[in-house]
Amino acid sequence: MIFFEECKNSAKPHLKIDIHLFYTNHLGEPGGYKSSEKLNIDLAWEKWHELHQKGWTEVAHNYG
Repeated sequence: MIFFEECKNSAKPHLKIDIHLFYTNHLGEPGGYKSSEKLNIDLAWEKWHELHQKGWTEVAHNYG
């Protein structure tokens, strides 16, 4: 599972996105933290489109 999140302390002209990867269980639920990376908005957008092209789907959910 991959989670995209706007960096809280990121200035608007230089917006950064945190991308968090999680292991999942057989039900597709988060099962543990794997890794994170910080990307500028353009690279995050590219990553998003790349995932959609590979068949990933969006699931809207509020965590926390």
